[in-house]
Amino acid sequence: MSKIVVALGGNALGNNAKEQHDKIELIAPVLVDLIKDHNIIITHGNGPQVGQIFNSMETMPFPECGSMSQGYIGYQLQQTIQDELNKKHIPKTCLTVITQTLVDKNDKAFANPTKPIGKFYTEDEANAIAKDKGYKFIEDAGRGYRRVVPSPIPQKIIEEEVIKRLNNDGYMVITVGGGGIPVIYDEEKGLEGIDAVIDKDKSAALLASRIDADILLILTAVDKVCLNYGKENEISLDKMTTSEARKYIEEGQFAQGSMLPKVEACLDFAEKHHGTAIIASLDNAYAALNGKAGTVIKEG
Repeated sequence: MSKIVVALGGNALGNNAKEQHDKIELIAPVLVDLIKDHNIIITHGNGPQVGQIFNSMETMPFPECGSMSQGYIGYQLQQTIQDELNKKHIPKTCLTVITQTLVDKNDKAFANPTKPIGKFYTEDEANAIAKDKGYKFIEDAGRGYRRVVPSPIPQKIIEEEVIKRLNNDGYMVITVGGGGIPVIYDEEKGLEGIDAVIDKDKSAALLASRIDADILLILTAVDKVCLNYGKENEISLDKMTTSEARKYIEEGQFAQGSMLPKVEACLDFAEKHHGTAIIASLDNAYAALNGKAGTVIKEG
């Protein structure tokens, strides 16, 4: 039975609690179909959700907003998946692990925050908040100004041993939500939460490597990775070697903040752990694991 880390996008989960619950009701049967034949660990994004929490609770520290998003997304996922497991008489228990991800406090990303979070402000409002709190703001596509935070590279999943043990004992674990709560290590204070957002696919790849997964399955909105995406000469790829993927990245084939981090995460897993990575749509998750859909990325 293959051990698979499945990465769900935060945008696939909706824009509010009710919408998210409705979407998870549709997602759960797909995930449970995978559980029948494979050992599954689920990770997920939290972009819209952590933004909503931060918007409504701006006095709350940002790491705590991340932990809240992990909790409420995990709650809805585990409840709905458990109901589906019980309905299909699959004797498994689903649970959520609130997860911290260690980053390097000297990561160059801290000198150049790029990840927008929270609501939009006017220029005057943004300048006033920046002066008062020291936040950095950028103008976002003509819609106003938004706070930006760093997006450092994940170094270690703090709870990885617990996750591995639970999974080996047969539990279906939901973990590393939103890439994990970013923490740094201080010799005197220990672990400290920090204002940042970690790319969830990179954290999923790191987790997959650390718990000896066989497959990293990234589920997204498209069926396959494409070259010349959206153009008349668009080409869908059934498979890619890591060397081909690097060549396509150099050519600028994959959009920043969209397909690029997914391909980079797959590259990392395939090269460092010699595993198989797959990018596919949620609807075709089961077919992708059986070689009938998605794009497979292997070392070569």
